[in-house]
Formats: sequence, C-alpha cells, structure tokens
Amino acid sequence: MSEVKSIAVIGAGQMGGGIAQIAAVAGFNVIVHDAFPGATDKCKATHAKSLSKLVEKQKLSQADADAAVSRIRFATDLEALKGADWVVEAIVEDAKVKKDLFVKIAAMFPREDVILTTNTSSISITEIAAATGVAAPRVVGMHFFNPVPLMALVEVIPGIQTSRDVVERTIALATRMGKTPLKASDRAGFVSNRVLMPMINEAFYAWMEGVAEPEAIDGIMKLGCNFPMGPLRLADFIGLDTCAHIMNVLADGLNNDRYRACPLLKQLVSAGRLGDKTGRGVFEYPKK
Repeated sequence: MSEVKSIAVIGAGQMGGGIAQIAAVAGFNVIVHDAFPGATDKCKATHAKSLSKLVEKQKLSQADADAAVSRIRFATDLEALKGADWVVEAIVEDAKVKKDLFVKIAAMFPREDVILTTNTSSISITEIAAATGVAAPRVVGMHFFNPVPLMALVEVIPGIQTSRDVVERTIALATRMGKTPLKASDRAGFVSNRVLMPMINEAFYAWMEGVAEPEAIDGIMKLGCNFPMGPLRLADFIGLDTCAHIMNVLADGLNNDRYRACPLLKQLVSAGRLGDKTGRGVFEYPKK
C-alpha cells in the first residue's frame, strides 16, 4: 500500500478550498478541480487571505505559508486529477450529482489503495458508495467543518460496505492534517447535523410563533447556553437553503416529518434570503 503524497480535491468552494489549504499546510501536494468559471481564482484569493491571517496571528510562519501555496495547483479538467493518491469530493449537497461524480471518479481511480471520500454533511454514504459498484468498500465520509482551517473536527462515516482498513486510513489521514477525527454511523445527518439542525429549525419556529425576536433568541442561547454564535446567526452563516435542504434529508432519511424545515425558513429561502452569501437572511449584511 503506497503512502499518501498527493490529494485531489473536487470543488473549489468554501469547503473544498479549505480542505485543500489544510492538506497543503500538512505537506501534501494538492490538485483542486472546479469547472465553474472563476471558482479557482476565487479559491486562490481565499487561500492568500486565510494564510496571511494565520501568519499575522503567528500560527504559521511565512515560509510555511509560501510552501503550502506552492503545493497547490488547480485544474478545470477532471481528468487532470488522475494519479492522485486520495480523493476528497466537496461539491454541491445533492445526492444525484454526487453519485454521478462518484461513478466517474471510481473509473478514473481504479487502484484499490486510492480512497474516495465525500465531504457530505447529511447524505447517505452507503447510497453514494453503491453507485460506484465494486469501488464501494473504499468510499467513506470525511465531513469537515466550516471554516475548515480553524475547526478541529472531522466526522468519519463509513458506509455499510466500507472496509475497516479504509476507515482506519481515513482517521490517520485526518490526524495528519491536524484534525480530530471522530467516527459516526451512516444515518441521516450523522451526529453533527442530526443534533444541530433541529435546534436551528426550532429557533425558526420560536421566531415564527412570536416567542421572541431573532436578536433575543440568539442572545438567550449565547448568554444562557454559552454558545459562541446564536442559532439564527449560525443559520445565516451556513446558508438558509443548506439548512432547509439538510432538514429535508433528515425527514426523509429518518422517515419522520418532525424534521421538516420550518415554514418560515422555507419562506425566506423562497424569497432569496439565504444568509451571508446573499447579504440578507434572518439578519442583514450590507457589506456583502
């Protein structure tokens, strides 16, 4: 079994870009793929800003930051990823799109020692793996948290066919990246979103039913429960569309409608108020 030296990251967005950065800082050669125009340029700019902050806070030397940048290259052609020792998928949270991609990468990476990981935050690993056929034993969930360079946790989620060796290697790789890997079973939402999203959803119900205004709801949870960020502010940060989607994945996966997105949450999504990324969600962000 060969040592992991190079990592392919599919998706240059917030999550994919963050994963690429920490992998490069950890000493891996990284190739990032994204077919969307401008995505790779935006990712490069994000890396420069993030690494600069880490240097400024003396968490990283300038030499190490420069070395990390030199280890990252970008590609708009998926075929350019061939030859990597490990693959991390970090694209849109859509089961069909992910499954279609995994069919392609399973064929592109036939070597049995190349692990195919997905950064999904809620979709069944077993379902994604099954689409790959014989490659299913080497498909595993590797759920990073946003912002990736700062958050310590990686949820490691094996599907029903994932081999024990693949799980152990994934835990080892996450540790090499400086993260704390914790294992979760392949159930809708895993642990993080199984617990977090219903709390966020309940905050929307509290607002919709007039229990309190958003500022008060967040203030009470911050001051009374010692949360660093209130649930409604956190929803804006995550993206209200993402929150609503995950709630529906939970409802379908757990066969229980109590997990359905709150009507007010769905209404805000329909209005295009998605949070930080659109400049307005529960709260307003004029600078964005």
